[in-house]
Amino acid sequence: MQVNVAHKAMSIFVGLNKSLHAADNPLMQFSPFDIAHMNQALALAEQALFITSPNPRVGCVITGPDGSVLGQGHTQMAGGAHAEIMALRDAQNRQSNVKGATAYVSLEPCAHHGRTGPCCDALTNAGIARVVASVQDPNPQVAGQGLAHLRAAGVQVDTGLLENEARELNLGFFKRMQTGTPWLRMKIAQSLDGHTALDNGSSQWLTQSPARQDGHRWRARACAVLTGIGTVLEDDPLLNVRDLDTPRQPDVLLVDSNLQTPLTARIWNESRRVVIFHAQQDPAKEQALKAKGARLVHLHGSGDKVDLPAMVSQLGAMAYNEVHVEAGHKLNGSLLQAGLIDELLVYMAPLLTGPGHAMAALPALTDLAHAQAWQYVQTERIGADLRLLLRRAV
Repeated sequence: MQVNVAHKAMSIFVGLNKSLHAADNPLMQFSPFDIAHMNQALALAEQALFITSPNPRVGCVITGPDGSVLGQGHTQMAGGAHAEIMALRDAQNRQSNVKGATAYVSLEPCAHHGRTGPCCDALTNAGIARVVASVQDPNPQVAGQGLAHLRAAGVQVDTGLLENEARELNLGFFKRMQTGTPWLRMKIAQSLDGHTALDNGSSQWLTQSPARQDGHRWRARACAVLTGIGTVLEDDPLLNVRDLDTPRQPDVLLVDSNLQTPLTARIWNESRRVVIFHAQQDPAKEQALKAKGARLVHLHGSGDKVDLPAMVSQLGAMAYNEVHVEAGHKLNGSLLQAGLIDELLVYMAPLLTGPGHAMAALPALTDLAHAQAWQYVQTERIGADLRLLLRRAV
């Protein structure tokens, strides 16, 4: 299934770090022809942004000696064909002869038997003479083995072309493979004076429709949406993706220390996995929630709260790459204090609201040197509002 991601907002995923373009890097000797076709492969990978979880988003373009495109494709939904297989199938459908051709792939071709066969074998068996891969696969089951198999079969292999752009498309996959934990992105809508809601709790709507629609695109690319019981009890959100063509809904992850989740909550309205992390145990409530289809994970931390670092490790074990956090100021503060958030996605409305709820409940400081440091990665106007993307300062 092809997903239309041509919306301007999505250009960030391939557009970040253009300063590291291969043509500007003397360490990377690739032709303009190579760069153009790898950009084409990355654009194909972007088309897979919403569908491949927990697999990486990968694109592949196969070209002939004259520069013509013989076949192209991107990774399908989990269990489906990888990008290289889709490109070879496309070439076959076009009746293209790929012997001696070059394959541009935005991630190292796999070398292991999973749900599908090794892509490096498929390429060599088809007679591909050269493979250009953006970046080595961080999956320990691959980790250079695919490139080694290709070289052993006599295929010319070149790597490192537009590596940063390829990583940007798969931040969560890279982090999970390298650390065992997913990439956590915290989404916040706030006023100019830093409030997410008025003192009475009213927050609908701080931002305008374009910003809210843009937020759903970020929600759609995540494997799961994480929130706290306070948000469920106060707002009864659906936490689904709306007004966007996507074949799947992200799972719902709920931090509910005391198992207060109502059986009538709207989170049950979608056909998707709901995982509830709790600290207290109550057999009757647990049985009722399991009957609704929830998976319960008991993680008792200090103060009768859920052990959040243990929860994030568990999310990695559950094969979540990207987790989209949409929570209240209490859970936001706890996650930030624990150093568990990798990225802030802030929509700032041109409003001054006066007293209200802060974006995160953080302790008071007596010295600015102790403040959490973040760095701007990208800023963009989305309708009347401003979208800020920040990552932890290194």
